[in-house]
Amino acid sequence: MVQDNFAAQKRASGGGGTGGLPTTTTANGRARTLLPRGRQINKTFNNIKITILCGFVTILVLRGTVGIGSLSSSDADAVNQNLIEETNRILEEIRSDNDPDDSAESEINPNVTYALGPKIFNWDQERKVWLTQNPEFPNFVNDKPRILLLTGSPPSPCDNPIGDHYLLKAIKNKIDYCRIHGIEIVYNMAHLDKELAGYWAKLPMIRRLMLSHPEIEWIWWMDSDAMFTDMVFEIPLSKYDKHNLVIHGYPDLLFEQKEWIALNTGSFLLRNCQWSLDLLDAWAPMGPKGAIRDEAGKILTANLKGRPAFEADDQSALIYLLLSQKDQWMDKVYIENQYFLHGYWVGLVDRYEEMMDKYHPGLGDERWPFVTHFVGCKPCGSYGDYSVERCLRSMERAFNFADNQVLKLYGFNHRGLLSPKIKRIRNETVTPLEYVDQFDIRRPVFGHHGSRS
Repeated sequence: MVQDNFAAQKRASGGGGTGGLPTTTTANGRARTLLPRGRQINKTFNNIKITILCGFVTILVLRGTVGIGSLSSSDADAVNQNLIEETNRILEEIRSDNDPDDSAESEINPNVTYALGPKIFNWDQERKVWLTQNPEFPNFVNDKPRILLLTGSPPSPCDNPIGDHYLLKAIKNKIDYCRIHGIEIVYNMAHLDKELAGYWAKLPMIRRLMLSHPEIEWIWWMDSDAMFTDMVFEIPLSKYDKHNLVIHGYPDLLFEQKEWIALNTGSFLLRNCQWSLDLLDAWAPMGPKGAIRDEAGKILTANLKGRPAFEADDQSALIYLLLSQKDQWMDKVYIENQYFLHGYWVGLVDRYEEMMDKYHPGLGDERWPFVTHFVGCKPCGSYGDYSVERCLRSMERAFNFADNQVLKLYGFNHRGLLSPKIKRIRNETVTPLEYVDQFDIRRPVFGHHGSRS
C-alpha cells in the first residue's frame, strides 16, 4: 500500500487582525529599475495617442462653430459620427493599456533575493500580545485549537467545462467537513503574487492568513483535487503539541532514498508561529516563475531520486529544504502516516464498497481513508497523467462515498456511488432523538473519533 500511494508523479496543482500587527503590504520584495524601457515606450505611445485625440477634438470644435460647408447634412453627420467613434476608440485604448507597473515587473534585479514580504522577527510575541488584548478572538475554543482550512483554484474557468462542476463538488465536500467539525474555511481564487502562480500560490496566501488572523492556531492547506472521504475522523492535534508542520509522508523515503515523492504537500498543517513564517521565507525563493524556477528545477532533479526534469515545484523544494537543512527544521516537523492526511486515489476508490461492508468511518487509514487525493488528475485542465474519463468517474465515486456520510444525518443515501439519486434510509419507528443517536455521524456508536479498534 505504501508503494501504491506513491506510484504517480505529482504535476502542477490546482487556490482581520487589529492591535498594530505587522502586515504584508509589500508585493514581492524584488527590486525594479526606476524607469524601465517598457514603461518609457508605453508613456511615449500614450502621449502620441493623446495628441491625436486632441486633434480630433479640435476638428469637432471647428465643425461645430464654422461648419463644413462643402458637405451635405448627411455627410456631415457621418463625419461627426466617425470622429466620435474614433475618439472613443482612442480613449478606450488608453484606458485599456497595461499598468506601467506590469511591464516593470518583468525587469527584475537578479541580485535581489525573492521574499514573500517584509521580514518578521517577533511574531510569537506580537501574536501573544494581540490575543491578550482581544479575548473575544481566542485561539482555543472548547480546549481545541482553532483551525482554518485553506483551499483554492485558478481565477479563470476550467479548460474542460465539466471541471468547474467537480471543483464545486470538491468545495462542497470540504464545507461539509468543516461545518461538522467546527473548522473555518477560506476558498481563494486570486493570485496574491504573480511570481508564485500554480502550485506555489499557496505560500503567500498561507502567510497572509497567519498575519491577518492571529486567532487561528493552525492553517490547513488542501489542494482543490483532494476530498474528505472520512467525515467522522478528526486530526489528533494534541499529538502535535511540540510540532509546527504536520505532513503526510514516510521518513525512510525522505532521508534514506531521498525520493521526490517522500512527502505530499497536497494536504498539510502549519502552526501560526514565527517558526512557520521562517519556513515560508526559506521555502519560497525557488518559486518565482521564469528563469529562477527553471534553474531551481534542475537542482531539484539532480538531487531528488526519481524526479523528472521540470521546473521547481513546491513539494520538491520543501523536501530539498528539509534534507539540506535537516538540523534547522526537522525537530518541529511531524511526518504522519498513521492515517491518510493524503491518500493516493489509485487503489482506494475501487475499494469503497469493500470498506462499507467491512469497516466504518472514523478510522482514517487504509480501511476508510481520511482524505482521497486525485494526484495526476486534471479535470479542470487539458492534460493529466490519467484519462479524464477515469478521473471523473473516480471523483464521482469519492464524492458520493463521502456525501453518503453527510446525507445519513438526514436519513438518506445515494442509490449507488455513481448515482446522483438518493433513497430514504430513515427508520420511521424511532423517536426523533433516537433517530439523531442512530444516524448522527458526530456521535458514532463504534467509539471515539479516530479509533483504530
